[in-house]
Amino acid sequence: MAALVAAVALLVSACGGARAGTAVPNGAEAAAYVSAKFSATLDKLADRLDGTDSRKSVLDTFARFDTKKINSTVSAVQLGDPPARLAKNHSNLDSNEYLDMYHPANSPVEYMLLGPVYASLAPTHWVSMPYTAGDLNECFWAGGQGVCKLLGAVSDSVDQGRAKTATSKADGGVELTADVTLGAVLQNRVVVFPQSILDQIGAELKAQTLRARIVIDARGKLAELQLEGTVAGGGHEVELRTHYRLDGTPTENDLPKLPDPADVTVLADSTAVSDFYARMGEIQGR
Repeated sequence: MAALVAAVALLVSACGGARAGTAVPNGAEAAAYVSAKFSATLDKLADRLDGTDSRKSVLDTFARFDTKKINSTVSAVQLGDPPARLAKNHSNLDSNEYLDMYHPANSPVEYMLLGPVYASLAPTHWVSMPYTAGDLNECFWAGGQGVCKLLGAVSDSVDQGRAKTATSKADGGVELTADVTLGAVLQNRVVVFPQSILDQIGAELKAQTLRARIVIDARGKLAELQLEGTVAGGGHEVELRTHYRLDGTPTENDLPKLPDPADVTVLADSTAVSDFYARMGEIQGR
């Protein structure tokens, strides 16, 4: 991400002479170093994203509470300046459950393609709604929300002294690791469990940690972020595996054509949009 370049410049330049695969600086110093250099950066990242860096990304998320599961993939494309943005949110448990959000560059509206699970929300395959995120940062875009939430959870845990290591890579990048509490994961809504499940997750579970891995490439850009682990307590078990990564270079061919106006239901104002999302929430059960 463009806004990350300056923030990680200190780390990248300081690590430039390190051998690939060695800790930077080393041992316990690495955790203190990561905390000192990155806690403020991660805290402010959401406010500093400029949202103009063209890229393709994939975010896979698997979460399990006992036998109940969430499994989805968000494939995102951001292209141009000002950017056109496409975010395809698809369930891996039900091929009929998906929502694709598309905002053409400079368009006053954004479009949503409804999968069959959501067909009752409109008489057409697509809906359109006023585009209101023009002055907001990238974390308000469906394709950026997931990684922002992940970074928020990492930030909270780094602030608590849970940074672990910083290691140089052969390609000139840096790999960071940290322990992230389940409480931070839930607080930052990395996964959104129904309230009925949240009520069963007590302090013992929330205090346990999962392992985060962050990869920053040689240009200082966020290239990969993983968070995974299994925790148990209070008679329950929570498993999480989420993986954000870059996915090649975007082109115009990655973006859809504008939908046929006859196949678009127009949500003309905030009242119509609010009603639409309320009905969507009922379908999703939260």
